[in-house]
Amino acid sequence: MSRKPLSSGAPDAESAVVRFDDVSMRYGRAPETLKDLNFALPHGSFHFVTGPSGAGKSSLLKLMYLAARPSRGLIHLFGQDVASVSPENRPFMRRRIGVVFQEFRLLDHLSAFDNVALPLRIAGRKPDSYRHDVAELLSWVGLKDRMHAMPPTLAGGEKQRLAIARAVVNRPDILLADEPTGNVDHEMGLRILRLFVELNRMGTTVMIATHDQDLVARSGMPVLHLERGRLVELPARKWT
Repeated sequence: MSRKPLSSGAPDAESAVVRFDDVSMRYGRAPETLKDLNFALPHGSFHFVTGPSGAGKSSLLKLMYLAARPSRGLIHLFGQDVASVSPENRPFMRRRIGVVFQEFRLLDHLSAFDNVALPLRIAGRKPDSYRHDVAELLSWVGLKDRMHAMPPTLAGGEKQRLAIARAVVNRPDILLADEPTGNVDHEMGLRILRLFVELNRMGTTVMIATHDQDLVARSGMPVLHLERGRLVELPARKWT
């Protein structure tokens, strides 16, 4: 399969929801994990990020949700240079980004329902306004009968689905997912993909880091492939 460098020709920093200009990243004094990344994601786009273990997929997502800083280069989110965002405003920017972590990061002292509802509570919504939405989403990811369960009692796949529900419950402007189908079976993986596609159709910009090549092939979405710290774009493949 032919590969080409990822173009940075469109859109510009003001219209792109994410833009990287000559961005590189390293940990301490180690060699650069990411090198000279130049790309822009328009609002409402959907991309997969692939590459071998250690290629920097998780590092790329960390830069996008402000959990790490580049060693050089500029990152724009929502038209703003993230380096110029004050510490007081960074949490507000992060609330526009939903993240599905590999390690789940669930709160063990809260029920499944309350874990999913947490972003809505932080945003100031009242329980009566979100109770139905949370229950419906838990049902959709297959946790209807587990909504009152505590995270330590859930299996790995159930925790993964719960983490996904929490990340998407407030319909974020950007959804970043790091191996979101790594702990679920094939059927549930496709169901989760359809949830991401539906969110994308409603306007959410989606980026998913994954090793699941079958999932990528079925989606028909563009692929950003990390190779030796650089990004190349693979042609989209039709969902069969």
